[in-house]
This record gives sequence, structure tokens and C-alpha cells, in this order.
Amino acid sequence: MMKAIRAIVVGGGIGGAATALSLARQGVQVMLLEKAHEIGEIGAGIQLGPNAFSALDSLGVGEVARERAVFTDHITMMDAVNAEEVVSIETGQAFREHFGGPYAVIHRVDIHATVWEAAQKQPGIEYRTSTNIVDIQQSADDVTVIDDQGNRWTADILIGCDGVKSVVRQSLVNDTPRVTGHVVYRAVIDRADMPEDLCINAPVLWAGPHCHLVHYPLRGGKQYNLVVTFHSRNKEEWGVTDGSKEEVLSYFEGIHPRPRQMLDKPTTWRRWATADREPLAKWGNERITLVGDAAHPVAQYMAQGACMALEDAVTLGKALASCDGDVARAFALYESVRIPRTARIVWSTREMGRLYHAAGVERQVRNLLWKGKTQDEFYRSMEWLYGWKEDNCLEPR
Repeated sequence: MMKAIRAIVVGGGIGGAATALSLARQGVQVMLLEKAHEIGEIGAGIQLGPNAFSALDSLGVGEVARERAVFTDHITMMDAVNAEEVVSIETGQAFREHFGGPYAVIHRVDIHATVWEAAQKQPGIEYRTSTNIVDIQQSADDVTVIDDQGNRWTADILIGCDGVKSVVRQSLVNDTPRVTGHVVYRAVIDRADMPEDLCINAPVLWAGPHCHLVHYPLRGGKQYNLVVTFHSRNKEEWGVTDGSKEEVLSYFEGIHPRPRQMLDKPTTWRRWATADREPLAKWGNERITLVGDAAHPVAQYMAQGACMALEDAVTLGKALASCDGDVARAFALYESVRIPRTARIVWSTREMGRLYHAAGVERQVRNLLWKGKTQDEFYRSMEWLYGWKEDNCLEPR
């Protein structure tokens, strides 16, 4: 039996920080290696379902996350053409009692800081920045990573948490990202600049033909997150660049004035050409596995990217504990429960994007899908997603 005493975690984003913390809480010595000059996050807001809060509680940071998050009153989809409500799911007390946790929104920087601050307090975690891994070598006894300066680190196990362009994944599987052709613009707006009739304590999604936009509050309502998505006219390559308001406006000409008024508010935009990957039947081997976007990159339509990375991190730690540190058994158990669940997320997310961007008759059908549904029916239909908890994380869901 090979027991894990030392681990290398490649990538210091939300998934990497959570994985380092989860492993350290199981007594594993962790070296975290980050390519960037500092460990942190970019972007704007993200959404956290009850499953994410269950993971955060398991990592010991749930209360801090709750202090930094904004709890929502509902999740709502509006038709961006006629400004009529399509569906609204209440996320108040009944929702919390049903799922054992809240629905909230938070700035990506704040949720990363919540996890990383706790990781830095763990005596078993070291880290290095400005470390670009270029080679991975595995022997019968250990695994070694080498950076572009020739520095080497050796450990019992290696966890790739290095995103959709994962070097660790590339060393295991020679596949390529699936560029969606969908472009996402993100911006943060100060409360004073937000249209008064859209200052709503909820994620509100305005679904339009081949496009949609989302807004919700951040940081106690002092700011609002704005995300717009459209099907690009051009051939896209995965990446992040500065954006232009002119491009955004050109894709939203047929949208109702109420949601469209937000598009004039941001002073700067960041532009993401998005990608995911086809789910794999296996992520690694007896010494190497993957977490988060390195394992299962996913589009944003179900707001589950960060949530899945947090679930991964907790499940990996619990698998090691359940298998008494036996790495081969633990990795096999981890992948046996995480691969089907995250594959379902990837495929469901693609279908959700189709619903959001429906046009013509498909739009009419979409707007009828949830007519007459009760809140309890909504909750039961989401049980597979939001019912994940620490005590059932090693069971197939």
C-alpha cells in the first residue's frame, strides 16, 4: 500500500487552494506551485449553491464565506425580448431548510481569499509563485515536477489544479479544449451607477436569442456583477482579453430596453472566449489526479465551476481518509464518484446554454417549461445538484 505523505498541488486558484487545505487537514505535507507572480484571483462575481457551502463548511471556512457573501432572495430568469418573467425560484428560508444551506453570490476574489487565508495558516502547506511547470516525471516510488528554470520538486502524489489549459492534464491526456464559440464579458458596477429598477437581491438572468445577461449584487450590495454572453460571429480561440462596449452592443440590438440599459454602465470590460472539454472516463493514475477545471472545465451557464472544484477538493481529502491514506484506492474512489457527477454538470450546462439562448419557436417552448411548477417541485428537481454534502460525497450522485 502506498500512503500519501507529501503532495504537490499545481495551481493556486480556488480549486488549488481548497485542495491544499483539504489535503493538509488529512495530515499530508503540501507544496503548492503557482505559475503567476502571486496567488490570487481575477474576474468578478460567482454564485455559490448549498453544495458549495457544504464543501466550505467541511474545509472549516464556511462561516467566513458567509460573512463575505450576499444571500439572495430568489433566482430568476426573465425573457430579454419582452421583459416578462419566465421562472423564479425562491432561495429564502424554505430553500435553506430543504437543502441545509443558502444560495449566495460573492466576489471571486473574496471566496478565493477565504480559502487561501485558511490554507496559509496550515503548518503543512508551503507554496512557490512564478513557477511554470514544463515537465512531469513519474517513477515507481514518487512523482517529480520540473519548472522552466530547472527547479525540481518531488512528492508521493501530484494534483493538477491548473485550469482548462492544464499542464498536468496534458501530461496524462493529449486532448484539446472544446471552444464553444460563446463569448463572455464581465464587469463590476458600483451601486450608484446601477439602474434603480435592477437593484435586485438575486441573480437575474435575461435570456435572449443567442445571447443573455446576468446581474446580481456583491459585497453587501455596494457593487453589482454584470455578465453578458453571446454567440460570436467570428472563429474564437480560448483566452481572456480586454473587451469593447461596441462589440457588446452589436449583439444586443433586439433586447428590451430594461435589461439593455445596463450595457452602457461599465467603464471597462474583460472578454472571455469560453471553452470546455469532453468528459473523460479516467483523470489520472495511481499517483496523479486532477481537480476543478483541469479535470472538467465547464461553461458558466449553471454557475457550478467553482462549486465543483470545492466539491472535488473535499471529496479527495475524504477519499484519502476513508482509504487510510492508500493513494491508489483513494484516487480510484475519488474518480469513481467525481467523474460521473462532473460529466453530468458539463452536459447539463451545455443544454442550459441552449435554453438560455433559445430563439423563435424554441424560445416559446422554453418559456412554457416551468409554468405551474411549485417551489417544492423546483427543489426536488435540484436535489441531485444541491443535495451534495460532506457525509454523502463518497457516494455516487
